[in-house]
Amino acid sequence: MDIGGTGLTCSRVHAVAHGEAQVTISGTDRAHAAWTAAQRLTGVVYGRGTGVGANKDVPVEQGGAALLRSHACGAGPLVEPERARAMLVVRLNQLLVGGSGVDPGVLPVLAQAINDGFTPPVRTYGAIGTGDLTALSTTALCLLGELPWHSPPTGTETGTGTSADTGTSTGTGTGASIAPAAVPRYALADADALPFISSGAATLGDAALACHRLRLLLDAAVDGAARSFAAVDASAEPLAAAVQEARPHPGQAVVAARLRALLPKGPSPRVQDPYGYRAFAQVHGAAMDALDRAEAVVETDLNAAAENPLIAGSLAWHNGNFHSAPVALALDTLRASLVQVAQLSTARLATLMNPEFTGLLPFLADRPGGSGALILEYVAQDALAELRHLAAPVTTGTAVISLGTEDHAGFATQAARHALRCVEPLEIVLACEHTAAARALHGPKPDTPLTADLETARQALRG
Repeated sequence: MDIGGTGLTCSRVHAVAHGEAQVTISGTDRAHAAWTAAQRLTGVVYGRGTGVGANKDVPVEQGGAALLRSHACGAGPLVEPERARAMLVVRLNQLLVGGSGVDPGVLPVLAQAINDGFTPPVRTYGAIGTGDLTALSTTALCLLGELPWHSPPTGTETGTGTSADTGTSTGTGTGASIAPAAVPRYALADADALPFISSGAATLGDAALACHRLRLLLDAAVDGAARSFAAVDASAEPLAAAVQEARPHPGQAVVAARLRALLPKGPSPRVQDPYGYRAFAQVHGAAMDALDRAEAVVETDLNAAAENPLIAGSLAWHNGNFHSAPVALALDTLRASLVQVAQLSTARLATLMNPEFTGLLPFLADRPGGSGALILEYVAQDALAELRHLAAPVTTGTAVISLGTEDHAGFATQAARHALRCVEPLEIVLACEHTAAARALHGPKPDTPLTADLETARQALRG
């Protein structure tokens, strides 16, 4: 996958993060131009000749390494390797946009780390949406050799295979060791310290992963809703083109058209269905619109030079482009929309338990008095409660730190982290509906644990 400072998308971040693609670098001209300009700067430049935060007016010489060491602090569990790789590919692309003034010699080393599976030991807590300073300082110290990378696993090739029963070698050859990859190292200069870490790359990496996975789920949810529509003979009348043209929200129209194409033609036994069916296009379409908006905002920042100071032309421009308010607001809206999607799914699940809608026994049981699939409602409501918790807006709070010089925070870091955590409970809610609809369409089965059915449904939702 070519990385050149433009065209990085959420889906491309996901592919690299999960090892489905490797990166190559192109278009380094802008990075070289910014670095060259940075070498010629005169006068006071924040972070290059001064302290940071409240120390902005304090002259500092050769303070880059100390800055990295002081900021390489985090708490909580280590983030998963794919999240750390997402951060690396985002920062690599941002540096290629130009504007940081960082030595471009570090670019191929970052690409090597991504391709060879090296990730920095980044911890969960340590950012408030004004730059991922802890995560990127940790990365910089890994490049300098002061902190260890998490290295890729190494193995041994045996030319004869292993026994399926015992797991021991069945041959006599000694095998050939797989040579470990070279450890990524680069001697960042003192002047590169702040420019390297002045980025929200970890937050944007999480946001990109979340947007990609949520798109897969919301797309799959339309197919799942079609099964529920079929299972209860729900009316397709609310999906008619005339209805959508009367209120032309783009997501609503797209969802209605997709669902309409999946349903059989024919009348419904009811004049009007509950909102889980009648308002599906409106609610799900609004979530798709929110996702489109969030994805557009995130992808703007994936390909932006949100540096402070920004090296543009021959000058250093001190600015607030690092602030994450646009991302935080978009992700707050997205997470709220997911709750509504899940609420309608649990509403359809309730109708699938109801003989009035299915013509079957209560709870899709195979005999009178049986519990059938009743437990799915408990599972779905548990997951829905988690989604509600994760949807709490981050943008209603702020923080004042560094002796008052940093007097507002966007908390997009938390918004992105929560958006990524939303994937699991939303998937579970939709899987409960999927499992119940399949049972209603194909006939009740004797009581049995439904854990395996739910896992199969979750795999289907992932595509």
